[in-house]
Amino acid sequence: MSFAPSPSPLVPCPPGTDAPPTCEVPHFAPVRVRGGHQLRRFVRHRRRAVALGLAVTAAALVAAGPGGDDGARGHPATEAEREHRAVQTVSAPVRIADAATVRLLRPGDRVDVIAAEESALGGEARVVARGARVTKVPEPPDGAGESGALVVLSVPRSTAARLAGASATARLAVTLC
Repeated sequence: MSFAPSPSPLVPCPPGTDAPPTCEVPHFAPVRVRGGHQLRRFVRHRRRAVALGLAVTAAALVAAGPGGDDGARGHPATEAEREHRAVQTVSAPVRIADAATVRLLRPGDRVDVIAAEESALGGEARVVARGARVTKVPEPPDGAGESGALVVLSVPRSTAARLAGASATARLAVTLC
């Protein structure tokens, strides 16, 4: 291949004479992008995975929902469960050693019950019930000021058993919460 040099540097060549001659482009198969179908499948499965993850998260949040006052979680309780929970709290009559302290109490007050055991080495006190609700303060019968005063507390069954055991072996006192 030879190019025709321009006769003089000042005279321009006609257009197209300084370009190389054209050649034919060989025929080749069309270009196919591999993985196009796989990419669509991946995106479709990814959407399913995200949807599944959201569903599992929602189920976990419902199951571990916020606790109420009674410690219930998740869906509202059925009537049978509510009745069962109501039976867990009982009214326990408790004799408090200091009758004057009992006169300060009113229904609805919250109290801690303390058992003071007397021994040869001195007295030791322990809390038997925490945050017990006063349900009733009965009027003392005539001449019963020496043996203390009675108060009715609303407590769980296990606490009622501890109160009964402590009242048999120790003097009981209350503190307002």
